[in-house]
Amino acid sequence: MFSIGELSKRTKVKVPTIRYYEEMGLLPEAERSSGNQRRYDQAGLERLSFIRHARDLGFSIEAISSLIELQEHPDRSCEAATDIATSQLEEVRTKIKRLRTLEKELNRISKGCNGKGVSEDCYVLASLADHGLCDRDH
Repeated sequence: MFSIGELSKRTKVKVPTIRYYEEMGLLPEAERSSGNQRRYDQAGLERLSFIRHARDLGFSIEAISSLIELQEHPDRSCEAATDIATSQLEEVRTKIKRLRTLEKELNRISKGCNGKGVSEDCYVLASLADHGLCDRDH
């Protein structure tokens, strides 16, 4: 059995986050010691590791809840899990595309100023103040 602190150390998930996941139903309610301390078993550790990994990959709480539901019913088709992962992949691709656009614009803006003048004539500051100076919408 693991205390919440030990679970936190092993998974690198902060204690308040563990409590939050428990409140959200992602983690089953922990057993309590005679001193009312939360105690987690190996299954709790594995579940929290699963949640942590899914969060690291950007899955929403709702998606993780759906994935856990599928995991708890091993006889079900994995099609829904594939759909959830595919949807997350599309969201990541959309974010990457947007970030590439931002990168290009920030690169253009930063090259517009040599950094040797005064702030009154700074192209970076002027660009941030006037969206019309941007090459594209972002």
